[in-house]
Amino acid sequence: MAAVTGRPIDVYTWSTPNGWKIPIMMEECGLPYAIQSVNIGKNEQFAPDFLKVSPNNKIPAIVDHEGPGGAPISVFESGAILQYLGRKTGRFYPSDERARVAVDEWLFWQVGGFGPMLGQTHHFTIYAPEKVPYAIDRFTTEAKRLYGVLDRRLDGRDYLADDFSIADIAVVTWAKLHFKQGVEIATLPNVSRWLDRVLARPGVQRGLAAI
Repeated sequence: MAAVTGRPIDVYTWSTPNGWKIPIMMEECGLPYAIQSVNIGKNEQFAPDFLKVSPNNKIPAIVDHEGPGGAPISVFESGAILQYLGRKTGRFYPSDERARVAVDEWLFWQVGGFGPMLGQTHHFTIYAPEKVPYAIDRFTTEAKRLYGVLDRRLDGRDYLADDFSIADIAVVTWAKLHFKQGVEIATLPNVSRWLDRVLARPGVQRGLAAI
């Protein structure tokens, strides 16, 4: 585990579900950080300087000035950042392999499915210049299916991998916008309880308010 000192980690982000993940992790870990706003509404993610940090022109990204061996390192992609910070601090990303597999499963479930599908739901139901019924039905149906998977996973559990982890951080920033996704949260009692539990955490609240 790398040393955690007082020099802030630069967090390049914006107020989106993916963008909220990293300030939440910083707050939960007690890491010093500095927000570097990247206004995606003004296409600031395409600036050449940001491209050096995030080759895919997407937020979030970080620069840890005291990375492995004390040398700076940049990390892009929210899942990779969460894993990196978990390893750096030893928090919310277990070292036990069985426990880590469970966290990784639900982290990758989010970055590979839950986030992208809900993002498409947001796009076609809210932001698309014309309503496309096929697309709206397709992605809303998939959103509901994924919420069903989440509800079953949380049956009898407080958190996705039993203890609070980076998987919960990854999922909660999308799930808190359920009202934009055609999902009736009252029909998902396990998700509803989990959502209330995670959103009540002071670190989560501070992270959401940081951008």
